[in-house]
Amino acid sequence: MARGPDGAGGGAGFSLADQVFNAGSVGDLAREYAVLPGFDADRFRDAALSGLEGRGFMERLEWLADCIEAQMPARFPEMAERLEAAMVPPLDPRLRDDDFGRFIHAVPGILAVRHGLEAHRERALDLIHAATQRFSMEYAIRPFLNRWPDETLARMDIWVGDDNYHVRRLVSEGTRPRLPWARNITLAPDVPLRFLDRLHADPTRFVTRSVANHVNDLSRLMPDVVVSRLAQWRDAGRQAPKEMDWITRHALRTAVKRGERGALDLLGYRAGAVRARLVGLPAQVRIGEALPVTVEIESDRRLPVMVDYRLRFARPGGTVEKVFKLKTGVAEPGKALRLEKRHPLKGNATTFRLHPGEHGVIVQINGQDVAEGVFRLEEAGAA
Repeated sequence: MARGPDGAGGGAGFSLADQVFNAGSVGDLAREYAVLPGFDADRFRDAALSGLEGRGFMERLEWLADCIEAQMPARFPEMAERLEAAMVPPLDPRLRDDDFGRFIHAVPGILAVRHGLEAHRERALDLIHAATQRFSMEYAIRPFLNRWPDETLARMDIWVGDDNYHVRRLVSEGTRPRLPWARNITLAPDVPLRFLDRLHADPTRFVTRSVANHVNDLSRLMPDVVVSRLAQWRDAGRQAPKEMDWITRHALRTAVKRGERGALDLLGYRAGAVRARLVGLPAQVRIGEALPVTVEIESDRRLPVMVDYRLRFARPGGTVEKVFKLKTGVAEPGKALRLEKRHPLKGNATTFRLHPGEHGVIVQINGQDVAEGVFRLEEAGAA
C-alpha cells in the first residue's frame, strides 16, 4: 500500500476503509465482545455501523473504540480486564512473518491511551502487551514513550526478550523515529540502539524487517553510527550471514540511494577505477515513450558494481533530478559489462508531470558519477 491508511491506495473506486471496516468486520467484533456478561452485541453493531459512513480510516477505528467504550466499566482497571477477556487467541506464534492481525483489534490500544496513560500506566502497558499479540500496538505505545519515557523503556527492556515475536517487534517498531502515519516521539534516536543490538539477531523476519526499517530511519539522522553498528553486528556473528546481509541491504537502501560512501563500502560496492559510457542514447524521445538507458562498463580489476542513473528533468522553474536503479553486476578486467533498461516517460502520471525540453541522464556507479548524456523530450505526437 503506497499511501497512508486514510488514502485510497488502490485506484479509483477503492476504499481501504470500506474494505476493513464494514458489516462483516463489525459483526465479527460484536461476536467477540458478546462473550462479556451484559454486553449487548446488537446494540454495539447497530451503533457502529450507523457511524462508519463519512469517516476516514483512523476515524473509524476511533469510532469503534467509542462504541465499545460505551459498554465498558468507567474505571480503567475493570475496563482493561474486560477488554482482555474479549480478546481473540494470540496470532500463531509458530509463524515468522506476514501475520499482522486485523485492524479491528486495535481497539484495546486506543482505550489504553485514552484511559490508562495518566493514572494507570502499568495496567495500560499490561493491556498493550496482551493486545499486540493480536494486532500491532506500535501506535499505542508511542504516547507512553513521550509521557513516561523511562518507565516505558524499562518495560521494553523486558519485552525485548519476550517469547512472543509480536511483542519483540513492538520494541523495535514502536521506537522508530520515523514510523509512518504515527505521532512523533521525543526519544533521542540513539536510545533504542540497545534494543536493536539484541533484536537484529532475532529468528523471525517480522522482527528483523522492523529492525532494518528502524535502522533505515536512523541512517538519515546518524549515518556514521548506522554503518558502524551494522558492521559490529556482522562481525559479532549472532545472526545468520544470509539474514544479516539482508538486514544490511534493507537498512542501507536510502543511504545507498543517496550515494553515501560508508554504506556503499559496507555492502562491498567500493570506489574503483571504472570507465563507463552511455550507449545508444537517442537525441529525442516523446512523452509516453520509453527511454533506453544502456551502459557499458570496463574495469582494470574485478569489481562488484551497483549502477544507478539520475534523470535530470527540465521544469518551468529550473531542473529536478530523480534517482533510479539500473542493475548490479560484476565488472571483470578485459570484458565489457553491458547493463540496460527501458525507462517509461509516462505522460499521464498524477504525481510528476513531464515537460518538453532538454533532459539529462547521469550514470552513477558505486556512488560516483561516471557518465552523462542529454536528450530532448518532445510532446507526444510531435513530428
